[in-house]
Amino acid sequence: MRALLSAGALSLAFTLFLTPLFIRLFVKLGWGQFIRDDGPQSHHVKRGTPTMGGIIFILGTVFGYFVATLLLSNEKPTATGLLVLFMMVGLGLVGFLDDFLKTRKKQSLGLGGWAKVAGQTAVAAAFALLAISFPNAENVTPASTSISFIRDLPLDFMVFGTVLGTIIYVIWICVITAAASNGVNVTDGLDGLAGGASVLAIGSFIIIGFWQFNQSIFSANLNQADAYRAYDVRDPLDIAIVASAIVGGLIGFLWWNTNPAKIYMGDTGSLALGGALAALAIVSQTELLLVLIGGIFVIETGSVIVQRAYFKLTGGKRIFLMSPIHHHFELKGWAEVTIVVRFWLIAGMFVAAGVGAFYFEWLQR
Repeated sequence: MRALLSAGALSLAFTLFLTPLFIRLFVKLGWGQFIRDDGPQSHHVKRGTPTMGGIIFILGTVFGYFVATLLLSNEKPTATGLLVLFMMVGLGLVGFLDDFLKTRKKQSLGLGGWAKVAGQTAVAAAFALLAISFPNAENVTPASTSISFIRDLPLDFMVFGTVLGTIIYVIWICVITAAASNGVNVTDGLDGLAGGASVLAIGSFIIIGFWQFNQSIFSANLNQADAYRAYDVRDPLDIAIVASAIVGGLIGFLWWNTNPAKIYMGDTGSLALGGALAALAIVSQTELLLVLIGGIFVIETGSVIVQRAYFKLTGGKRIFLMSPIHHHFELKGWAEVTIVVRFWLIAGMFVAAGVGAFYFEWLQR
């Protein structure tokens, strides 16, 4: 419990108090935000605002996690926690390269679409293989090769054979990672929108991980009739600890990122957060539940897909004034703060439904 609380507190303090220093550094380096000409005209006042702020809460997360586990508690870093950080940092590096090229070229396009997908796939594939490569004393690896909802479902990719099953499993992890990271990336269009929604979504894994940890403690004393309530998740407490570190860092960053933002997270931050969200779902065996927990990201991504499909099918007609959908409401005259707060409320309702479904499944068992 000490590590859980201190990880979040240390990460929050890091980002809350050091972000102004990073802002001044980024201004000196010329890392300013580029604004698209075809976007809402009100956004042009944001041109030049420091970006790549994801670096700050990534560093804060790493700082909070390692100080809390190595120095302030009896807990130790686990393979599960390190893998979540690997995914977060790895996709953050992909996003950083994209942001850096944007600032150098002074345009909204950094990495090409396929280059970004290649980077996401490389990190996700490495994560997938590492996640089934470090069994503990009970021969449990950080991830399993089964599709999961609230627990692992009966479908194990290894029924197709070791080689083919491993390939299909890696593809599955790449799909989850691409969906989550691009979902957060698409949502990151208004001050604080993606950050606040990510606090709620990632915060749910503090609850999920800690609940799974409590059940793992009690499982040794369960009678045979109740034993099936226990979870087969490895290192559930560390899942909660690393999620706490991410949430703490994000809250501190949001102090400076809410409207009017002094700094933006950029693709560095949005891809990192999406990667962390995917990794937490994978190691906690709640992969399909992520659709509900990250419902706001599903809506945002879905609005882009529907808009493009409708545009092509109808020869240029649009459903929304602009996609993603938060820009639609902006062009309808909603204030930016109003959109952000209402979308946070929607995100919170999805998270509450996801955590509620998680708990309800346990009650039904």
